[in-house]
Amino acid sequence: MKKEFLYAALAAAMAVSLAGCSGGSGGTETTAAATEAQTEAETEAEDTGETEAAAGDTAEKAPEDYTGTVVVYSPHDADPLNDGVNMFMEKYPNVKVEVVAAGTGELCNRIQAESANPIADVLWGGGADSLAAFKDYFEPYVCANDEYIDEAFKDPDDKWIGESPLPMVIFYNKTLLEEAGLEPPASWEDCLKPEFKGQIAYCLPSKSGSAYTQLCTMILGHGGKEEGWDFITELYKNLDGKIVDSSGKCHKMVADGEFMIGLTIEKSAVQYADDPDVGFCYPSDGTSAVPDGVSLVKGCPNEENAKLFIDFVTSKECQEAQSQKWGRRPVRNDMEVAEGMLPLNELNLVDYDFDWAATEKEAIIEHFNDIMVEN
Repeated sequence: MKKEFLYAALAAAMAVSLAGCSGGSGGTETTAAATEAQTEAETEAEDTGETEAAAGDTAEKAPEDYTGTVVVYSPHDADPLNDGVNMFMEKYPNVKVEVVAAGTGELCNRIQAESANPIADVLWGGGADSLAAFKDYFEPYVCANDEYIDEAFKDPDDKWIGESPLPMVIFYNKTLLEEAGLEPPASWEDCLKPEFKGQIAYCLPSKSGSAYTQLCTMILGHGGKEEGWDFITELYKNLDGKIVDSSGKCHKMVADGEFMIGLTIEKSAVQYADDPDVGFCYPSDGTSAVPDGVSLVKGCPNEENAKLFIDFVTSKECQEAQSQKWGRRPVRNDMEVAEGMLPLNELNLVDYDFDWAATEKEAIIEHFNDIMVEN
């Protein structure tokens, strides 16, 4: 797909209505003095084979001119999810947002099951590797902010757009560790220590996109796609049969003192920056920074509003709010990371294989489930 062509068309289409998202402004000139400039612009469009007739109508829309509904499926935590949705509705007051919140795996399976008669318009959130596994149910879309998002954070076929890179971290309860006379973990390998047996919060990878990314990250960082399973087997044994049913609970249960350590996402850990009883580390033996993605559902009933929502959540306006308020790392290359986060170039990142994680997801989860049964 030629992204330059699509971006040009979309930028023209959204220039006024998405001024807050893409920096565009203004309307269609109609005065006699503007006739010559308008004719030149139309001639240039014809020379490049582009037609802007439809885009012209869209460009005249003000935010309040957008009406109707957009249905958003999202696995995001309640606070950043609600904040982002409320910001969108403040900007587009006549568009109603209906939210369905659940885990990434559950939502992707639901989109697949509803594919003959889609209900969702947008999937906002979930690791890009999980979205890639269901890309047949998403429609290609190049958002209005495409130029500010590096290629590494976009699907080659435009089926998903990264909206927040998510390094995986190990979260720990300092008080519990001190009481037990233990040092904080510094690596995934530390999670195999016998003193942490039964004290690790980890979610089922079939339930959570982040837990699935953590699983793949640990496999790839400890011997690769074959030998890495030996590490996962030992890790599961050290979980001592305790599996959390929601990734959102992992950091909360550690902070509440129910577990010593937990496998979670950077964005969750940094929310506790002012809590002296907890801390986190970027695993020294390799983490990943798979982005949360946003996707346009194929055949969705409210496509125009869905694209509007995708443009909004990738806008600087929304990305700044999500970063400052909720510690979400921005995907845009024109923004800095929030305090408490390390730049990606300072992390030891594994060579994350998106294709493998996406195409083999069912087999990988089945292998993990087999380990649970056998141990």
